[in-house]
Amino acid sequence: MTSTAAHSRSLRSRPGLAALALAAATALLAGCSSSDDTSDPLAEKTADDGTVVVGSNNFAESILIADIYGEALKAKGVKVSYKPNIGSRETTYGLLKNGSITVLPEYNGSLLAYLDPKAEQKTAEAVNATAKSKLDSKLTLLNSAPAEDKDSVSINAETAKKYSLTSQSTLADLKDIAPQLAIGGSPEFQTRQQGLLGLQSVYGLKFKSFKALDAGGPLTQAALTKNTVQAADIFTTDPTIVKEKFVVLQDPKNLFGFANVTPLVYKSGLSQDGVAALNAVSAKLDTKSLLEMDSQVQLENKDPLDVAQAWLKSAGLS
Repeated sequence: MTSTAAHSRSLRSRPGLAALALAAATALLAGCSSSDDTSDPLAEKTADDGTVVVGSNNFAESILIADIYGEALKAKGVKVSYKPNIGSRETTYGLLKNGSITVLPEYNGSLLAYLDPKAEQKTAEAVNATAKSKLDSKLTLLNSAPAEDKDSVSINAETAKKYSLTSQSTLADLKDIAPQLAIGGSPEFQTRQQGLLGLQSVYGLKFKSFKALDAGGPLTQAALTKNTVQAADIFTTDPTIVKEKFVVLQDPKNLFGFANVTPLVYKSGLSQDGVAALNAVSAKLDTKSLLEMDSQVQLENKDPLDVAQAWLKSAGLS
């Protein structure tokens, strides 16, 4: 199936996150977080002293993951500078190609959809292999993390309790329940394969009704919280999941594609020790951990650098 979901919305432009990302980036650039480089993030200057330049796109989660990557590299003695909050994939991909940045947090299925919108996405391994084959020759992908930030069907706590559904429940478990539930999401969710069409064709789900809201943003979150809808399209690392105790249903047939957090790197700018350090991060970073860290940054207003360092320590990577 072709992934046209969360990350092909160039690039994670969720309602509400732009302001959060801007605030985080302002803090970073002000010197109270990870950014050692207060110059223009768009400046096309390749580090010539062995410094690994870690960039991030313009949303809060990307800034957080960039801090994780950078601090993991520092722990292995790699010299690091940061270029946070650069912009969308269209900008960062060009800066990677010319070596202005060395490392960038990416999402494998979304990157492939950018490189080839028609490419099939059947397994995470196949997605990575195809994406690598389509990358500029100076770039490569390292190992993907289990952590994913993608569309999901989530239900509110009231509905989960009523039907005895847990985080281990799957979309298939909704087959007999769906006719009693209203589901919400963006208007496009109603007509997409990675939406109601696929939920019916892949899982046999026919919902009582559909309510057009927004793309996993405040309207959808509020409707699910207030039980206006009982199920909704929510991103898997959205901090609202923690705050409102939503239950994310498992998608064993990968209807919603793949969005594994994956380092995209400028090959000649990263040593084997650096590669090993980032692959070690990927081996430990799961969706639950990323959701918890996103919640700390976006709900509790913690500095992403502090959150990154604490997680690295807990994972034995600092």
